[in-house]
Amino acid sequence: MAEKPHKSKKPTWVIDKERAKRAAAAETVWLFGLHAVRDALANPAREKLRLVVTQNALDRLGAPPEGIEPEITDARTFDRAVPLQPDSVHQGAALEVKPLKWGSLIDVALSGAGKPLIVALDRVTDPHNVGAILRSAEVFGARAVIAPSRHSAPETGALAKTASGALERQPYLRVGNLADTLIELKEMGYIVLGLDGTGDEALPDALGALPGRAICIVLGAEGPGLRERTRETCDKILKIPFAADFGSLNVSNAAAIALYAASRI
Repeated sequence: MAEKPHKSKKPTWVIDKERAKRAAAAETVWLFGLHAVRDALANPAREKLRLVVTQNALDRLGAPPEGIEPEITDARTFDRAVPLQPDSVHQGAALEVKPLKWGSLIDVALSGAGKPLIVALDRVTDPHNVGAILRSAEVFGARAVIAPSRHSAPETGALAKTASGALERQPYLRVGNLADTLIELKEMGYIVLGLDGTGDEALPDALGALPGRAICIVLGAEGPGLRERTRETCDKILKIPFAADFGSLNVSNAAAIALYAASRI
């Protein structure tokens, strides 16, 4: 009876190389859409790896920076050329990049650009909401948006597209423990204001009594809201006043209102 041939095993160095390749791929992000790709290409701090475009998209983007050779593909085969979700509105442009590094919390909070104003997100996982909040944070001059490393929206193409370029300019810091980070901000002189419909004091009234203060606005996920330890860490829990009892807001809309109000004091 003939022996069954042994299955060939890959050498250890080949397995290690494949693992390293998979790990490296996991550390990259595919940005898509003309606005997101254009702003990422213009950002000198962004490490750019691959630019895949249709000829029409490249004509609209203009010449890429030196060192980036565009890979031109046909519009009919674009979806097979890059690993995007089927519903991604890419407009024929995709850019593989490394996530941005914004530095330490203390550097951003104490010496970042703009007013001493920070937004903290407690388990807001929808990338479209976070992208919209980043856009509002940039518009109203906030220094950073911070969120926990786990159970929050990571830097993705969908987030970048919703942010419409703000991801390249607005610091988005992921932290190990949100409550501990809020305590750090308080030690730096920030007053931490949680937003929740159960708050006893209206946001405009509370902000009016805080001229010149460094402010961190904390928002929770829609539905669960702020976690217990997050609430306990806040200096105050405030509410946005509504004209009727049934009033409610999407978290990104609430963030925009709070940022506008805080930017006016």
